[in-house]
Amino acid sequence: MEITVQGQLNQLNKDFKIGIVEYQDIHVGDSPQMLKGRLQLFQESLYFDYVDKKVTDIQAIQEWRQLFKTIGTDPNRYRPSSEALYRRVQKQQYLQPFNSAVDLNNFLSLQYQIPLGIYDQDKLTGDVKIKIGSEEDIYLAINEREVSFHNKLVSEDHQGPFGSPYVDSKRTAVTSNTTEALHIVYLNPSLSEEKSLELLQALSSMFTQIHGGDATYKIIK
Repeated sequence: MEITVQGQLNQLNKDFKIGIVEYQDIHVGDSPQMLKGRLQLFQESLYFDYVDKKVTDIQAIQEWRQLFKTIGTDPNRYRPSSEALYRRVQKQQYLQPFNSAVDLNNFLSLQYQIPLGIYDQDKLTGDVKIKIGSEEDIYLAINEREVSFHNKLVSEDHQGPFGSPYVDSKRTAVTSNTTEALHIVYLNPSLSEEKSLELLQALSSMFTQIHGGDATYKIIK
């Protein structure tokens, strides 16, 4: 599988880059108690940290809001998924356990304050391209809503669009049957390549500690 970034994105922001992690031979199931506990405690801690603050003052979230604007997406209407998670925490609408991959993905998004997407690689066909969506780019999201990705950042395979830093598709969702997965990490443009690789190493190591298997990671831009 070849994964590429549309050249227009680099023209809009010269530091635009995406982290890619591919996992093989993993086991997805119910989250271990350690992960459930850490996710719950982290959310409660964040609630007190941000009870009198604006989520939009977080630098990492500011960067992705600005990137959304640059691409043509109104971030007040379509928020980066990391911001949406923080807003839930502010309202004490804490995330409930779903499965180990999704729960860890949410934990990592809160920890690094960036959007992340985790996808079942066996449900992907052909190469993957990360691009600015057109009017034809529509999919059924994990929230059961049909979403248009016109002027939004979106990932597509040969079957069509499947992922975004806004909301992911139901088609490629990770389940207990997933054994190979693709992690798309929406890195902050301001983060250096060295720091980005450190983040990918730490993130993939935590994922394989819980799910087993092997991981390879890289940056594309």
